[in-house]
Amino acid sequence: MRMWMLPPEGMCRKHLLGEHVELHMLLGSMRRGKSIEGFLSGGLVDPQQLFARHDELVTEMTRRRFKHTSSIDACECASLAAQYAGRTSINIAANAAELRRRCPDCAHLMQAKNAPTQSKNTIPVG
Repeated sequence: MRMWMLPPEGMCRKHLLGEHVELHMLLGSMRRGKSIEGFLSGGLVDPQQLFARHDELVTEMTRRRFKHTSSIDACECASLAAQYAGRTSINIAANAAELRRRCPDCAHLMQAKNAPTQSKNTIPVG
């Protein structure tokens, strides 16, 4: 699971939808009480940003005319994320570099949109 935390308009279809699915996987893991320690310590997820990031991705999905039928509850997200407060750190600049390296389509979109390296709904941590 990974939260890229990059502007969704600078992400290709595969990575946009992939991150969306992974947010649902993160929520499911938290609901079941499964450990997400490895994802936290690896700087891959921030449960505090789960709802806002999902909303941001859905906005872009809707703009691209993708169907979205998997809403999540803000109160549930906040309640489940409370136990992880202050324990998260995602390196957004490193994520931007990694996604550019991995995906020529995302690299092209980021350059074409001159996308900043930070999502508008997030606060940099760490």
